[in-house]
Amino acid sequence: MYTETEAVILRQTKTLNGRRMITIFSQKYGKIGAGTSISEKGKNKSALALRPFCYGRYELFKNKDSFNINGAEVIRSFYKLGEDVDKYFAASYVLEFTDQILAEDEPQPALFRMLIDFLSLLEDRKTAYDTLLIAYQIKALELFGSGIGYTGCMRTGEPIDAGSLKGEGPCPYLFSVADGGLISRDSLKDQDLLNPLIFEINTGIIQMISYISRHPLNAMEKLAIPEASAAKMKSILSAFISWQLGIDKLKSEGMSIY
Repeated sequence: MYTETEAVILRQTKTLNGRRMITIFSQKYGKIGAGTSISEKGKNKSALALRPFCYGRYELFKNKDSFNINGAEVIRSFYKLGEDVDKYFAASYVLEFTDQILAEDEPQPALFRMLIDFLSLLEDRKTAYDTLLIAYQIKALELFGSGIGYTGCMRTGEPIDAGSLKGEGPCPYLFSVADGGLISRDSLKDQDLLNPLIFEINTGIIQMISYISRHPLNAMEKLAIPEASAAKMKSILSAFISWQLGIDKLKSEGMSIY
């Protein structure tokens, strides 16, 4: 059966006889692997559409249990991502993260649209690339039913006292990976004191999580999380993703943006 779908290239692997296996995140079928004999060195429209980060339209032949890419054309190449090393690392991380959280052959239209938004925002952004990376992760977790609990204490169920976030002194809440979000200091137990999965946070981090959760990714265009808070949020998210989704440290986390 011949079919067509829009998709984003996630990764590719060389196989025998000049063929490659391309993993794509498609609008119609979700994440799929598709073989192709299209040369990666050509300058025709099909070869250009098989390069990293590309968002394109793909002509597929689908048989019972496999796909083959017969032709392709670029919708948007996001070529500028390859011109800035930090943008390249951020985009590589998000593609690897997306690849890891997706199951095969399960369409995820909301995440598909959000990935394209992320690549578009990142390509045009001048600074604070990790802000977009953090926002994408938080919103992707929500789409997969593993969102961060930020509206109250995950242990007691008590809603957050907004007034307490404006006072002086330590933040009245901490972040507990195992509990799935914020916990109040009053709920701490003796065994929690040395728990590496409980993080000290500031009120700004709570406000950032709340803002990101309540707004679409496109609303992050001018948002910039302060560097120290961004570093703490990335550490928390790495631990949270490992605990909640069973995804260990990604290869891209060794890159400078992470």
